[in-house]
Amino acid sequence: MRPTVFGALLSILASVPALAEAPGAEADPRPGAGSTGDVIYVMVLGSDHFEGSATDVINVEVDNVLTDRRQKELAELSTALATFKPTVVVTERVTEAPDYLDPQFTDFSPELLKTDANERVQLAFRLAAEASVTRVHGLDEQPSEGEPDYFPFGRLMAHAEAIGKGPQLQEHIAQSRRMVEKYSAESADLHIAERLLRLNNGPLSSPDFYYALADLDEGETQPAAELQAYWFMRNAKIWSKLIDVTEPGDRVVVVFGAGHKFWLEHFVEHTAGFTSVDPTPYLEKAAGGR
Repeated sequence: MRPTVFGALLSILASVPALAEAPGAEADPRPGAGSTGDVIYVMVLGSDHFEGSATDVINVEVDNVLTDRRQKELAELSTALATFKPTVVVTERVTEAPDYLDPQFTDFSPELLKTDANERVQLAFRLAAEASVTRVHGLDEQPSEGEPDYFPFGRLMAHAEAIGKGPQLQEHIAQSRRMVEKYSAESADLHIAERLLRLNNGPLSSPDFYYALADLDEGETQPAAELQAYWFMRNAKIWSKLIDVTEPGDRVVVVFGAGHKFWLEHFVEHTAGFTSVDPTPYLEKAAGGR
């Protein structure tokens, strides 16, 4: 489903509600129920990378989610998220156009939950199976041959060193690392749903790190601005794919690394025909109201 340019422009100029009251099992404006059938509801669930990430500058430390305790918590989380009644689940995987279907989900069985700790399996596939969702799309965007690097951090580091601002950049990184370590320490023993509550409502899903890097640019040499622009581009392309694979009445859960949450929600809130759904009530439900 791709809205017109004029429709998208009007959605930006008009007063757009920020986050919709989460339509769940109790007060559920389901597809086909009046005018809500023309809306696409999108819940962006920012996640830790349960197995870490080789490309992230700073990794959040996550314990083994394959233990009996964590599997029970993940099952409780999936049950709570399923009350949203999703029709589409989106994963952070690069797949083939035009359908962008996640090929790993085709062979999914509950046995995979015992061996594969990746959040795509533990959160996205688990939810899709529980909610009987058949449309699981991998909408991540990575550069192919001839395309720009979407995260040119190395160029920024080289620039900072060349102009004597290496220590300044290292302090930015250190501040973020301290924030991540604080989050990891404080949430280590929490229910996974409580951990995700903090992640989705805290500074780790904010773009502030990118904004703070602007003071490393000098004149027309602007690697920090370029880094932020390419990060925006990656998320914009992810969003464009989501528009292509959804249609009015869909209820979408997007399971992506928490760093994507700010921009993906921004696109939801500023695109005609889409309404953003806050995952908070579902996470609180899974955590027992804590």
